[in-house]
Amino acid sequence: MKERVAIANTFVVERVYNASPKRVFATWGDPKLKELWFSKADEFDFRVGGKEMSQGGPPGGPIFTFDATYQDIVPNERIVYSYTLDMDQTRISISVTTVEFKPEGTGTKLIFTEQGIFLDGHDTPALREHGTKEMLDNLGKSLDNV
Repeated sequence: MKERVAIANTFVVERVYNASPKRVFATWGDPKLKELWFSKADEFDFRVGGKEMSQGGPPGGPIFTFDATYQDIVPNERIVYSYTLDMDQTRISISVTTVEFKPEGTGTKLIFTEQGIFLDGHDTPALREHGTKEMLDNLGKSLDNV
């Protein structure tokens, strides 16, 4: 029998974008803007208690399911959501994420904090943090192109 492991980890990623907090916040709350830098949602209900769910993965590879519930939303300032990530039928992590939008000059400082539990070696904190940095870089590119 495989040993069960639950690794707890918190990481913080900060980015500064040349866009107002209102504009950066909108890229999280509007499904058409969000799909420019994040996976297209199969379900999107941006309100406290609302859900966001998407499924996808590489051709011929496993299907990843992102299943989130919005816990707190303060327009243009903060979003808190909890989510699970599954690989096919296997739960690989459970997280609580806080996204803060702070004015920085004429732009926005985004502070992304994830508190995660990574299960049974299917994912690691380092891989998740790396993926988050790429995701937030993609957000920056989408802001520059819109």
